[in-house]
Amino acid sequence: MANGSDGTGQAGHNRPALSFHVPEPKFRPGDAVDFSDLKITQAGAQARPDETCPAIDTAPLANDLIRVLGEDNRAHGPWDPKLDPDTLRRMLSVMALTRAFDERMYRGQRQGKTSFYMKCTGEEATSVAAAMALAADDMVFPSYRQQGILLARGYPLIEMINQIYSNRGDKLKGRQLPIMYSSRAHSFFTISGNLATQTPQAVGWAMASAMRGDSRIAATWVGEGSTAEGDFHAACLFATVYNAPVILNVVNNQWAISSFSGFAGGERATFAARGVGYGIASLRVDGNDALACYAAEQWAANRARANAGPTLIEHFSYRAEGHSTSDDPSQYRSAQERSEWPLGDPVMRLKNHLIAMGEWDEERQEKLDLDSAEQVKAATKEAEKNGILGHGLHHPFHTMFEDVFEELPWHLEEQAAQAIREREIKWPAA
Repeated sequence: MANGSDGTGQAGHNRPALSFHVPEPKFRPGDAVDFSDLKITQAGAQARPDETCPAIDTAPLANDLIRVLGEDNRAHGPWDPKLDPDTLRRMLSVMALTRAFDERMYRGQRQGKTSFYMKCTGEEATSVAAAMALAADDMVFPSYRQQGILLARGYPLIEMINQIYSNRGDKLKGRQLPIMYSSRAHSFFTISGNLATQTPQAVGWAMASAMRGDSRIAATWVGEGSTAEGDFHAACLFATVYNAPVILNVVNNQWAISSFSGFAGGERATFAARGVGYGIASLRVDGNDALACYAAEQWAANRARANAGPTLIEHFSYRAEGHSTSDDPSQYRSAQERSEWPLGDPVMRLKNHLIAMGEWDEERQEKLDLDSAEQVKAATKEAEKNGILGHGLHHPFHTMFEDVFEELPWHLEEQAAQAIREREIKWPAA
């Protein structure tokens, strides 16, 4: 048989040998960086379909790049959300505050005041602008780089810092890794360190909202690396089957810890294209363009409220810093990548847009940056009165046994009492 076994057990031995493919990033430490192969489309050139269109009509946008801000710092095209100057200034202010908060908390970790922190430098528009396009009571299911959502919704800085320091003022009582906030009052679901679990949770919440006849929608954020998790694909399936009023935001910042986006399938297709296969409306947007992020999120929110179904948005951005304070990106990527990234810096682009409109200037930007830093500094000093890492100012020891059962079972009461006795013997009161 020409293509079968010849009886020797070596079926196909006369065919060319197969090769195994392992994705490799284009640039490694020390390499020169060239992003000229990226297709950066002209701002304003993308069509804006009706918000209730069939999902398949958005397929071209899953492989394009929705952009509003052009090289002239002006807004262009049908995706321009036409925001008034006051709204743009507020957006810029929250983004600047987010960046100042990141800088202060990063220094705090390096000074030993907390064990861990994650910055979102270069990705502020994907959370701040998107959050401002939602209603204040829409439920958000964030990942761990969406601190801008809480700041946009007015969550107190001191509460965020208390949580990061895991001190006696921490409303989560030290039970969550630093930066894993939660606030029912701000419709901000608890952050989970297990990747992509928030996606099916968001879809389930949205389904429940629809079943109750509520008016609130859900939105969730996940990194491009986490789209390789089964939870993400289960979420997509349920979202499309049950027409869930949910927005699936995928922040493609090119790197998942130390592995580049190719390991999540980014070599073969855009991450927005994953939605097309599930029958979900899909948009790919310039994640460093605050106006484009706002417009895409607003489009998706309006679609969800019109019962037209879910939307997947890929925010094409770049992780300017390390994955976390435990990471050294110089070990796996070229140091030139950040400066060569062709889509620029989201804060700078929004600032330049306001200046081009005649609604801002460099002096006011300098004052905004200074005021933001001072605001974070003041909140930090106040939070530090509640304790920092290693200072012993934390919630009472017994609280580690609380908030799971309505009434603590007898065996846990015994364990708690024993643990407290042993603690007092080891560390007697002064």
